[in-house]
Amino acid sequence: MFRRAPVRVLASCAVAIVAGAAAVHAQHDMHSMHSMHSTPNTLTAAEKAAGWTLLFDGTSMKGWHLYQKPGQTTGWEAKDGMLVKTATTGDLMSDRQFGSFEMVLEWKIESKGNSGIFFWATEGTEVVYQNAPEIQVLDNIGHRDGLSPLTSAGALYGLAPASPDLVKPLGEWNQVRVLVTGAIVETWFNGTKIADQVDFDSRAFKAMVAKTKFAQWPTYGLARKGSIGLQEHGNMIWYRNIKIREIK
Repeated sequence: MFRRAPVRVLASCAVAIVAGAAAVHAQHDMHSMHSMHSTPNTLTAAEKAAGWTLLFDGTSMKGWHLYQKPGQTTGWEAKDGMLVKTATTGDLMSDRQFGSFEMVLEWKIESKGNSGIFFWATEGTEVVYQNAPEIQVLDNIGHRDGLSPLTSAGALYGLAPASPDLVKPLGEWNQVRVLVTGAIVETWFNGTKIADQVDFDSRAFKAMVAKTKFAQWPTYGLARKGSIGLQEHGNMIWYRNIKIREIK
């Protein structure tokens, strides 16, 4: 989102709660199961056996709708195996909702571009970022949000910082992984762990949110089940390999 970066003191709080988040590498090598070099938008036998499904089939907009507009996907298209934002429109939401889950996806964005990946998204507020946590999608070099680790590509926006150096050069695919178990959220960006065991029900987390702009929206981060959302922010953005498995 095109928003003022949180102040430095908030970054210190986030680092304290998300200990070493920007420097900790993932303990699991996801490339063994979700290779960026395999055929896009397909599932291997191992993935199917593990319960993975595709949120985007690579050829259609089936399973998606615009925020608060069921059945509509205007401005987003399935094109050349990618989910593409092609016109000024609204944020895109998955029809399915998820509580505890694991998700991986890939994205790339145009110069100066900005977007985001939401989870636990409901459609009861004016805009999705008023209720749903967001993983930042950004051209760190071309956009001012790239000046702060809390709003750089891969950050759990405003809450868990990501080193600006983690993003791939423009034109290359970036990978995001999200693991949600109950109220506990973990995220990875290009193989580096960002959000490390963030407990959305904890007093520490609620105290941190109280110091952010999200404090003005009383339902922010409260849902424990919701849609996956992709943000429309006026820029060209490409997504693919959106894979998810529910955790029972």
